[in-house]
Amino acid sequence: MPQTIPLVLSDDHVARVAPAEGLIHDPAWRLLEEVDLDALADRLTQGRPRPIPIFAYGSLIWNPGFEVQDRRRATAIGWHRDFSLSLDHFRGTPERPGLMLALASGGSCEGLVLDIAPGTERDSLRAILKRELVAHELAANACWIEVETARGREQALTFYADPVDTPMARLTLPQQAQRLASAAGAAGSGAEYLLRTARGLAELGIHDAYIWTLQRLVAEEIDAASPAGCPPPD
Repeated sequence: MPQTIPLVLSDDHVARVAPAEGLIHDPAWRLLEEVDLDALADRLTQGRPRPIPIFAYGSLIWNPGFEVQDRRRATAIGWHRDFSLSLDHFRGTPERPGLMLALASGGSCEGLVLDIAPGTERDSLRAILKRELVAHELAANACWIEVETARGREQALTFYADPVDTPMARLTLPQQAQRLASAAGAAGSGAEYLLRTARGLAELGIHDAYIWTLQRLVAEEIDAASPAGCPPPD
């Protein structure tokens, strides 16, 4: 397995980001109920392969939240990681907005295909869709994409590939770093999310130059705002 470049961002950096209180969800959203989740799952998986393959490129790598039968390295063809989903809830607030990963057109993206364990489809898909799509307003953000694995070309279900109907932030890499270094909300900080994603990739031997550059810039932003040994700013 190839060695990745060591990470600069650390648990110490994350600890220096001041926590923030906020909302988990946008209060204007209409949250998906079980009947909605089941109907959406049926629509997305009808006629699709079994076991159902999920392409993970961010938090699903280090926290899938469903029963996985098998996992394998995969490259999403024609997509790349992009911190472009703007958050004023979850890992952000209106005062300290955050960013979450999506897939953007172009390039390639190494990640994992996670096969849902047979016999758990209903509960697993409910868990995945409730977590990833959350609300009726976001329900269009699931699609099947082409991936390359050791088995050859496959189709896998993924989320937020060229997102629709959701707030977007088109920021430069330094601007993304500035936002992630300060963002925090009810679910934690942007720096924590970035670090856990980078570590998940490193454990797989995946080196994404974009993520590695971003984690270094976020560490530098945190160092500048709160030097090591100093408590998080109020």
